[in-house]
Amino acid sequence: MTIKIDNFRLALITGAAKSGKSHYAQVLAESRPQPWLYVATSEALDEEMAERIARHQARRGTEWTTREEPLALARTLQEADGLFGVILVDCLTVWLSNLLTRVAPDSEVNQNEVARLLKVLETLNTPVILVTNEVGWGIVPDNALARKFRDLAGDLNQRLGQMADLVVLVVCGRPLTLQPNKISLSG
Repeated sequence: MTIKIDNFRLALITGAAKSGKSHYAQVLAESRPQPWLYVATSEALDEEMAERIARHQARRGTEWTTREEPLALARTLQEADGLFGVILVDCLTVWLSNLLTRVAPDSEVNQNEVARLLKVLETLNTPVILVTNEVGWGIVPDNALARKFRDLAGDLNQRLGQMADLVVLVVCGRPLTLQPNKISLSG
């Protein structure tokens, strides 16, 4: 089965920090018809993050609609469905971090929010591009919260990888399209 990059319902773009995944996701989104929605999960909680956000906004330009949503991602996607040519979410690992630090690290609320997101993604008519990080390729974190985050991100990425029509790993600014997997590794 060949998947055309211009023919997807759900795309997952993954890679390490500063790998080029956000830029790739934006270029992919801009190949779709307008209007374009950018769902930002990060917040400007300090000056450095405010500068990062400003750079991302400048790169997108004024043709994009931006919605900032650090927690209620599933609801935001539901509300936007059918109103845009494509929705780009950047990024899921920041969203997970927000859930862990604002709700509670061991809360079932986090699992419920992830389940809600997965359910909503199955129902959307608007193509969605999700940006996420591969966080488990380094050393084992030295604290329980960081290990919980790594595990949640890995589990979410696996589940989304099974759902997505298109999965792209970006390494050194180069996209590597992953072939569809017929065997589920999660569970």
